[in-house]
Amino acid sequence: MPAASPNSRASPFKSDTDREAERSEKRIALLRAAVHLFNERGFHATSLEEVAASLGVTKPVIYHYLGNKDQVAFECVRIGVEQLHAAAADAAAQPGTGLDRLRAFLLRYAAIMMDDFGRGVVRIGDDTLSVPMRARFRALKSEIDAALRAMIDAAVADGSARAADTRLAAFAIAGALNWPSHWHRQDGPQTVEQIAAGLVDFLCDGLSNPRR
Repeated sequence: MPAASPNSRASPFKSDTDREAERSEKRIALLRAAVHLFNERGFHATSLEEVAASLGVTKPVIYHYLGNKDQVAFECVRIGVEQLHAAAADAAAQPGTGLDRLRAFLLRYAAIMMDDFGRGVVRIGDDTLSVPMRARFRALKSEIDAALRAMIDAAVADGSARAADTRLAAFAIAGALNWPSHWHRQDGPQTVEQIAAGLVDFLCDGLSNPRR
């Protein structure tokens, strides 16, 4: 039999793709540990040393993968906002009425707000960040507000919903769906899906146009 080509042997060294995937996995693990502690203890009451210790690593590891505490907090919020953006885009592509699409978005919105990164969007206040980070934080949150208003406007436009003031409606909906980030517990009597469905049904019933 011919000798195996050296190129056919498995390399003991990781490829660039493997290294990047490993780095991404470690970053997410660090961010999830950070946002969980920020949510539970408060941003100011949580040190990066505590975040590192929760994963059995040292503080320099966090600096290497994420940066300083401001940058860590901003990344946690950015991930939560990205999840909301993705939920809005998915809902906007669904068939049905504007209210159907709004309902689909709100169900995902509510569920995200009961997960670590979604909770971070609410519980990591912009006043905890430096001025430059604070401006970026507010810009991210305003994008979600705009997406929510656009979906309410679309539902009103096709007659499936009614709202005299879509800005006020968006504030009311966001306030209702953000609040579980403060009181929801994973070991509670209701699942995330049950809580989300109950809240969204109540909100959408209020928006539904009875003339349709």
